[in-house]
Amino acid sequence: MRYGKLSRQLASLAGPIFIETLLVMMLGAVDTFMLSRHSDNSVAAVGVVNQLMNLVFLLFEVISLGTSILCSQYIGAGRRDKVIQVVGISLIFNLISGVVISCGLLFFAEDLLLMMGLRPDLMAYGLPYMKIVGGFAFFQALSLSLSASLRSADKAKYPMYASVVVNILNIIGNYTLIFGKFGMPALGVEGAAISTSFCRFVSVVILFVVLFRKHIPSFPKELFTPFPWIELKNLLKIGIPSAGEHMSYSLSQVVITYFINMISNQALATRSYVTNIVMFTYIFALAMAQGGAILIGHLVGMKKIKAAYTIGKRVMRLGAATSVSLSLLTAIFGKHILSLLTSDPWILATGASILWVEVLLENGRALNFFGVNALRSAGDIYYPVLVGIVVMWGVQVVGSYVLGISLGWGLVAMWAVFALDENIRGFIFLRRWNSFRWVGKGFLKQ
Repeated sequence: MRYGKLSRQLASLAGPIFIETLLVMMLGAVDTFMLSRHSDNSVAAVGVVNQLMNLVFLLFEVISLGTSILCSQYIGAGRRDKVIQVVGISLIFNLISGVVISCGLLFFAEDLLLMMGLRPDLMAYGLPYMKIVGGFAFFQALSLSLSASLRSADKAKYPMYASVVVNILNIIGNYTLIFGKFGMPALGVEGAAISTSFCRFVSVVILFVVLFRKHIPSFPKELFTPFPWIELKNLLKIGIPSAGEHMSYSLSQVVITYFINMISNQALATRSYVTNIVMFTYIFALAMAQGGAILIGHLVGMKKIKAAYTIGKRVMRLGAATSVSLSLLTAIFGKHILSLLTSDPWILATGASILWVEVLLENGRALNFFGVNALRSAGDIYYPVLVGIVVMWGVQVVGSYVLGISLGWGLVAMWAVFALDENIRGFIFLRRWNSFRWVGKGFLKQ
């Protein structure tokens, strides 16, 4: 397969994914920006809740990751019947598990936030946000499965279109419900939660319409009679290890949020502001990694190993170069950006320092995005999990506690440990890709 054709395919996949990812991230950023007009405490509380929600969403990604990998390889092998089975099972499983988990988040919201050590002065903001967003979390479960199926079929532009609509609605909803415009009551944090949940519902409706019209018009009964348990087993077999690396990372972030909560409310708010700023520096690398993973899955399904390796290297180089460049630009203007969100001197000074550490961190993060996505798409699903668990917890969690809490060096020192962790894992994944030890691990070899 010609390299030029591969590059065009990568661009056609990564472009819409980039825009969709940007718009999805804008949902959280818009919440943070508008809530910053409300208070720094509301931003800190919502930041804690979102750490828990990110962990929950990773449970839903167990199936959606398996969907993406399996569908990519089945499409490459020309097995449309298998694609339909996988998508159908994915939607059923995520709907059932999503409803169960949503009920748990709704009824045990306060207990979960107390476990996170949320202070009483922040609980008034965090609890209603948690109940509303958590209670409707099953919309996100369905959305992840739908987006994964469309992306794997080279239809990434449709989730992108859905994200455009959702972002417009979210901005209008936040403005209306947080501040009480157009005759509506000023609900503050609750308004942001209602707007976000409603927008996720709209996204699911749009994606279902697209699925039936552009990808899978129907789910024939004969493909599910008897029920294809083997495909559910395959989804879990691939999805659980594939989500394991993400799960390890998200759990480590929950623990680190607990550590940061031990410092101060200002530290929590600073973390929330910085994470919402820097995500715009790495979305290109993330989109390239996700688009590259789909293309690599197709190529592995067609047994074009050299082409898969070549496109993987291109993804890695472009992602790292772009992330470092954008993070450097963000660090230069960091204090000015932060001043748009807060006037607190401590947050401004600490946040600006952290943004310079981010320049080093983003190089490693880009390598991680590439390595994890490329390896699991090729079928090497266990290696990223093992590396992630060992390095994340051994370096990031232990190191951040020792430097930030035990020695009292604070948030900037903790961020330096984060940068070290990302670069160590990135180097390990790059060596794995160059070693070709992932060859022969593709799922369809069975």
